[in-house]
Amino acid sequence: MKYRIPPFLKKGSLIGITATARKVSPEELAPAIKALQAKGFRVLPGIHLYASDHQYGGTDEQRQESLQALLDHPEVEAILCARGGYGTMRILSGLNFEGLKTFPKWVVGFSDITCLHAAILQQEMSSIHGPMAFSFDQNRTDGESKKRLIQVLKGDILPVEYRHIPLPPIKRDGVAEGGVIGGNLSILNQLSGTPWQPNPKGKILFLEDLDEYLYHLDRMMIHLKSAGWFDGLAGMVIGHFSDMKDNPIPFGRNAYEIIADAIRPYDFPVAWHFPAGHQKNNYPLLIGGHYQLKVVGHRVELVYLG
Repeated sequence: MKYRIPPFLKKGSLIGITATARKVSPEELAPAIKALQAKGFRVLPGIHLYASDHQYGGTDEQRQESLQALLDHPEVEAILCARGGYGTMRILSGLNFEGLKTFPKWVVGFSDITCLHAAILQQEMSSIHGPMAFSFDQNRTDGESKKRLIQVLKGDILPVEYRHIPLPPIKRDGVAEGGVIGGNLSILNQLSGTPWQPNPKGKILFLEDLDEYLYHLDRMMIHLKSAGWFDGLAGMVIGHFSDMKDNPIPFGRNAYEIIADAIRPYDFPVAWHFPAGHQKNNYPLLIGGHYQLKVVGHRVELVYLG
């Protein structure tokens, strides 16, 4: 199916910023606000943007109220999530998406925001997996990724072309076409069996993760495999798997070998080391966007088709 694409932004468009998970400070968000305003956008801080409740950006009620107000706002054309961490899933069930459908807008984020992307997919709308406001600090995200995010918001969605190293014997050349789903592997596992679990049939599944034990990564991949997530996939895009951890007795395989082992029985094309996830290069992807994935030898091309 084709998902609804919100209107792209123009000079003077209003971008809201809200913290759905971990708390942030004005100093941490100053680079993002400055950069967005320099690009000609107006910025609207969420009503509880700098609230604090232990590690969260306010209580569940505050974080939900702040996001809901931006979803319902008739002038807001994009919502930039402040940062990830943990907490977005705690507020999902209380959200009402009628305002989003009445006043369509882009929702941008990654990591913990994966569950919000999945909930928006259930509304048959597209969103953006990409850098968050916290990421605009030059030490967290490279200039190309931030540049591409602004371009995507304005409707200029460039192809991503790069060279990867296929993992033998999972060298999967081929061409796939379909809507992109996915995001953070840990969050996707938590979505299984919930109302927000995406339908993977005919889709291109994107996966990335951070700071997980290798045995846990293996367990998550086996879970997705057993739950049928890989059955009928059009293709798979593997992003960064950063800062993986091991036990004193080594697990014996790295993150990419674990993934390769889980998808061994399937024949869809696979792109490895896609520049997205918890590293400086975090290129934006339209969740729900219709893409063509082409893998030929060491060459990968991902093209947005509309």
